[in-house]
Amino acid sequence: MAKKQLISIIVPAYRQGSTIKKDLENIDHVLSESLQDFDYEIICVVDGMIDKTYEEAQKVKLPRVKVVGYEQNKGKGYAVRFGMARSKGDLISFLDAGMEISPASVMMLMAHMKWYNADIIVGSKRHPVSRVNYPLLRHIFSIGYHLGVKILFGLPLSDTQSGIKIFKRKVMEVVLPRLLVKKYAMDIEMLAVARCLGFKRIYEAPIEVTFDKKTSAISWKVILRMVMDTLAIFYRLKVLGYYNDGNERKWRFDPDLHFRVNVG
Repeated sequence: MAKKQLISIIVPAYRQGSTIKKDLENIDHVLSESLQDFDYEIICVVDGMIDKTYEEAQKVKLPRVKVVGYEQNKGKGYAVRFGMARSKGDLISFLDAGMEISPASVMMLMAHMKWYNADIIVGSKRHPVSRVNYPLLRHIFSIGYHLGVKILFGLPLSDTQSGIKIFKRKVMEVVLPRLLVKKYAMDIEMLAVARCLGFKRIYEAPIEVTFDKKTSAISWKVILRMVMDTLAIFYRLKVLGYYNDGNERKWRFDPDLHFRVNVG
């Protein structure tokens, strides 16, 4: 019997002590039911030991769930890279904790990965088949931000910011060591750098999203930081050529990780 492909699901978690145990158990249950032709691992990365998130996540006693973390909060981008660097999958995904995005969306993205023979599949809230409950103000900001991203980077996507994507391992082995963004614009950096390095088979897939009004609000401070991070990515990519192959000496590596990865 042929060995099943392994998919690694990275779940970044911050201040989710009250829900993380249930969330991880739910993700594992959905994946065990839907990924019949694949094996999987779930790597929960606790982004700072600030509350009881790490302790609660450790209570999950499932063979495919691994919990890692670190003391200081560093941001979602750092957490995703931290988990990816410890992954073993042939495919590597990340999925936001909190269950706004249904874990059943993973199977839809996997199907699109196979159909398109894609390098990257991006979950898209604007896909015509997606089911989305979306606050108006957040929708307006999303449209404006996407327009700016399209102008700056030319990515052929209708949505770059949804909290679920799948990458072939060969993509992340090249892209991951070069990444810098720790917080809000990590999605753009991953996608723009991958495309710049020649991984252009990037496609979208539908997802199911139910936003929590209490947690989905976005502040002007966050918006400003996202814009600044995005402009910094553009400057490094288009002006400095920081992400190019000739700049290996500028990247810092952790020899203990499965990937060599910038952890600064």
